[in-house]
This record gives sequence, C-alpha cells and structure tokens, in this order.
Amino acid sequence: MMALRSHILAGFRFADYHTGETTLARDIWREIPENSLVIVDRNFLVKKDLVHLETSGNRHWISRTKSNTTLAIRETLGRDDYLVEWDLNAPGLPKTWTLRAIHYQRKGFPRATLLTSLLDPKLYPAKEIVALYHERWEAVITYDEIKTHMLERQETIRSRSPEGVRQELWGIAIAYNLVRLEMERTAAELGVPPTRISFVHSLALVREELSWLVGPRLSLGTIPKRMQHLRRLMKRLVLPERRTARVYPPRRQGQDEQLPAQAPLGRPR
Repeated sequence: MMALRSHILAGFRFADYHTGETTLARDIWREIPENSLVIVDRNFLVKKDLVHLETSGNRHWISRTKSNTTLAIRETLGRDDYLVEWDLNAPGLPKTWTLRAIHYQRKGFPRATLLTSLLDPKLYPAKEIVALYHERWEAVITYDEIKTHMLERQETIRSRSPEGVRQELWGIAIAYNLVRLEMERTAAELGVPPTRISFVHSLALVREELSWLVGPRLSLGTIPKRMQHLRRLMKRLVLPERRTARVYPPRRQGQDEQLPAQAPLGRPR
C-alpha cells in the first residue's frame, strides 16, 4: 500500500509463493486510516474485503470493474453516472450492495467503468473521481524507482534463507522510504508536491552523503551537518510540472485493451 502523492510505502507484506496477493492484502486493509480513499487495482475487487473496508471508519475506495462484473442500475445520477446494486450472495453479508458506477473514456484508451463507494454526485463529481483513479499510475512509477534506479535492475535477492530474504526485503522497503521521506520534507519546505522532486537525483545525493559518513568522518556532530547539506542540494531538484495532456496508449495486447465497450449493466430496477 502506497500514499500516491508522496510515494511513501504505507503498508508492506510478502509471503511464500503459494500465498495470493488478495490474501496478503487482507492484513493491509486493517492499516488503512479512517477518512481515507483507497484506489484499488481490479485484481483486489473482492466483495467481502471491500464491504468491511467501507463499513468501518469512513473508508472509501475506487476500482475499475472486471470484464465479468454484472451490476443492476438503481438510479441515474447523470450522464454515464449511476447508482447500481451488486449482488453479494455471501454468508454474513447483505443480499445486495449499493455502489456507484461511472462510465468514461480517456483519449487514446478504450471505454471503461469505475466502481466506487463514493455515492454522492455533488460531493464527489464524476470527473474528479475519474481523475483521482488515474493517479494510480503513481504506483507504477514507484515500481520503476525501486527496480530500475534503486536496485539497478539487480532484482535477485542475495540471501539464501527465508529469514535472510525477509530481512533483505524489509531493508529495501525501509531504504526507499527514507529517501522518499527526505524528498517529502524538501517538497514541503518548497511548497511543491513531492512528485516534483527528482527521485533519481535524490537517490544519488543520499548515496553520496552516506559515502562521507564512514571511518573517521563519522561522528555525532557530522551527521546533522551532512543532512542539512543534503537538504540544501535536494532543493535544487525540482522538476517541471508534468504535461498531463500527453497520451501514451498501451502498445501490448493486455487485459486493458480486451475490455468490452463497457462493463455489463443489468436493467433498471
């Protein structure tokens, strides 16, 4: 689980090969803070998990529908914007669940449907929900930052024991968060979003500063000075604003390109 606007890893789980992602995610659902919005990959569109998330502490979510998601229209809220009912048919849960479905199409991409627990169209306009959902791309950028830049594509775990593997994975996550935390603090001082600070160059600065904190140069008085120096340099790493109007449709034949024109909806009730 990641805070999309800072890239800080807020929840981290791993297990053996036989444990599925949705099973691991059930531990992370408990860590989601109250009054928050979770952008969920449609692989995690699991009814029993999301129902319990929504019914505790004003936690909400947005997800793409799967190609086989069948919904019954209950009320039209606006153009391509509906209150729908989703059959649950699971022990301990209500028979149906009222949600909101929003059909939309971005330039260069196939038509898609979002499903969300944010029901009020006045408080949560459809356009804003669509824009929020597409911030999920920040998670993909994080994978690139860790694999390509921090690990330099050397992704094989060196440890040869289960305990060593766990230790190494936690070390990777902690190291990434420490760099991102410094970037977030720098961005706050400059009054810009954390994503406007260059991760690649911030990582290089951190590595350079760490190289100074060895041997006789390492003392209690040295660390604060080097950290101040690091933050001064990091303030120079502000990137230009992103050109969000650019469109890069996927070139590979993946699931996103094989979706139907819209997720199936039933007849109005």
